[in-house]
Amino acid sequence: MATVLELAPPGSRVGVIRLRSLGDCVLTTPALELLKRSRPDLRVAVVVEERFRAVFEGNPDVDEILAPAVGGLCGWRADVCLNLHGGTQSAWLTALSGARWRAGFGHFRHGFAYNLRIPRAQEILGVERTVHTAEHLASAVFWLGVPKGEIPRAKLSAGPGLGTSADTAGKAQATIHPVAATPEKTWRAEGFVAVAEHLRRSGTEAVFVGAASDDLTAFREFRCVAGAPLSEIKSLLASSSLFVGNDSGPAHMAAAFGVPSVVVFGASDPAIWGPWRTASEALSAPGGIAQVETGQVLAAVERLRVAA
Repeated sequence: MATVLELAPPGSRVGVIRLRSLGDCVLTTPALELLKRSRPDLRVAVVVEERFRAVFEGNPDVDEILAPAVGGLCGWRADVCLNLHGGTQSAWLTALSGARWRAGFGHFRHGFAYNLRIPRAQEILGVERTVHTAEHLASAVFWLGVPKGEIPRAKLSAGPGLGTSADTAGKAQATIHPVAATPEKTWRAEGFVAVAEHLRRSGTEAVFVGAASDDLTAFREFRCVAGAPLSEIKSLLASSSLFVGNDSGPAHMAAAFGVPSVVVFGASDPAIWGPWRTASEALSAPGGIAQVETGQVLAAVERLRVAA
């Protein structure tokens, strides 16, 4: 039976729905690269919330970035609508897209939206292990007809941005993201301070990053960046020699730039959410994130051979 990409005529338009969140958006980019590499003639649009638009800006595999509104997607006149998000809003966007082929994973709710149901990633990839999120998302384009092969690193584009400050110019720079969405995913502040102090003694300056709503006062001895646009965080990470942080969106951004990464995990499974295709260590403890010792993190930094 012919695949969608075998049936789609030259110059077809593909609308990929990935509304949020930060890490998921970053880990969608390998699938987009595979799609464009297989069919360079395709016009690919990503439907994403404004706050995550910067993830896809400057990406050569993305021709258009659309707001999550029916009018925008319909007006773009997609031939294929691929929902990589799931959920009610993305299902309605898919259903009303006007696309000839409307694809979503078989486990998605609201089956009315789809005339193509994508099997489990394990079935597509021919494995029965836990798959990484990047593999899960890439399996969808394999099912559409992209030849199966190695799944590349996530791809971000960085322009001029925060860079270094006057007091850190000429020094190696590490980015530390000490916050997370829930306490179960947040390692203790004093541990991150100890890591930053350790780095400073070896000539590497730490920059702490967070959202505008995050309290970074525990790290005021160091440079702190709160609430910067994602475009500037991309530039900061691209110029870093090391990332240390909780399991979170910035960890996936760092991995996309090939930055060696030490990521502290709580309840999340590193096999699903660990840094993708960069030198990394994913740290956890049987008793939860509070049981991860500072020495474990420092040892991981050393094993990555960062100047620490």
